[in-house]
Amino acid sequence: MRYLPLNENDRRAMLDVVGVKSVDDLFLDVPESARLKDLVDVPRHQSEAAVESYMAKLSGKNLSAGSAPFFCGAGAYKHHIPATVDHLIQRSEFLTAYTPYQPEISQGTLQALFEFQTQVAMLTGMDVANASMYDGSTACAEAVVMATRVARGKKMKAILASGLHPHYAAATQTVAQYLGIELTDNPSAPGQDHAAIDQIDDNTACIVVQSPNVFGEIVDLEPYAEAAHAKGALLIAVFTEPVAFGAIKSPGEQGADIVVGEGQSIGVGLNFGGPYVGLFACRQKLVRQMPGRVCGETVDANGERGFVLTLSTREQHIRREKATSNICTNSGLCCLAFTIHMSLLGEAGLRQMAETNHGRACQLADELSAIDGVELVNETFFNEFTLRLSKPAEAVVEALADKGILGGVPMSRLSGDNEDLLLVAATEVVSDADIAAYRQALEAILA
Repeated sequence: MRYLPLNENDRRAMLDVVGVKSVDDLFLDVPESARLKDLVDVPRHQSEAAVESYMAKLSGKNLSAGSAPFFCGAGAYKHHIPATVDHLIQRSEFLTAYTPYQPEISQGTLQALFEFQTQVAMLTGMDVANASMYDGSTACAEAVVMATRVARGKKMKAILASGLHPHYAAATQTVAQYLGIELTDNPSAPGQDHAAIDQIDDNTACIVVQSPNVFGEIVDLEPYAEAAHAKGALLIAVFTEPVAFGAIKSPGEQGADIVVGEGQSIGVGLNFGGPYVGLFACRQKLVRQMPGRVCGETVDANGERGFVLTLSTREQHIRREKATSNICTNSGLCCLAFTIHMSLLGEAGLRQMAETNHGRACQLADELSAIDGVELVNETFFNEFTLRLSKPAEAVVEALADKGILGGVPMSRLSGDNEDLLLVAATEVVSDADIAAYRQALEAILA
């Protein structure tokens, strides 16, 4: 029996309050072509065994990321995750624990978050980090909002430099448009473009720069930091590949005020696109404007080491109108996985992992750029780079998939243009045989 608690009068009253005539009006922002006109064309009734059999046949059509040579990146990267990580996060005291609403009782959870914050702060070169967020794109949006709070609403302009991941830019635009934040967006194109520096003026609250950027290029953040600070603005540094900081200078060392990004590469699997873990760090002087929550270390009445929620600016903890954000959360299990993997690596292990990633990417770039019809766009890169192909990248990727190779991400899939550009990533899981198979397949497709 269906449970329908609302009658027609209830629905009418709710629609009147919202200010629309019908339920359909609530979906006007969804394109007509994307709306279903009828029920999905599937059988109304099937036995459990029949459904399982049918779904198994469907899954057999998939090309598994675990069984095929894998060269996709563009914000989500395939790395080796030690079995220890999965084993520990599945312990019931971690797997079933969520938000500690009586935080001081949850000492194990708080200690794990404290260690996580310490690792993120050291990795990014910043003074303090929060206890994680949803993902990198929403963390980017939150950083822009935070910068306008720091400016006390007197500066409402945010500049998005060329090379910012289009999805991060879109998430930021979604939030900014309702808060009166003026976004200056620079179209993404490969090659260093410092046009954003010239756009900084007295009304600028922040400039957002990604490094390595969406094309894989390593960006020198110092000129952006100098130009921003000269106008009293903040530099927000964005990243999608934290492993890169095992090889290049941290954003904090280059003058960043706020550092945000995606932590998926360390401890968190691809998981079909989520859940992931957003990293957020800043200078000490800005900590009270940082969204989310911060765990701190203290001593109890007996002088024993203990952990507390030092700052908690979510609407679930304080008065809603005082909250710094209502879309941030602590991705607890994912940040625990990050912490365990990072603890297993240590500083030396992270540097070795970064060195292996870069070496694999260089080997792959050399092999692929030697093919007729392939041009390496990047002058610099870490473990991801951009190729310009003689054929549309989307068609090439489909052809590679038919040969059992997940060959990268067409730039057109992210931005709608640059149809000849292909983003290719190589991590420590890529083998010599994978690289040889990729070159052979790509040569045949472009011939």
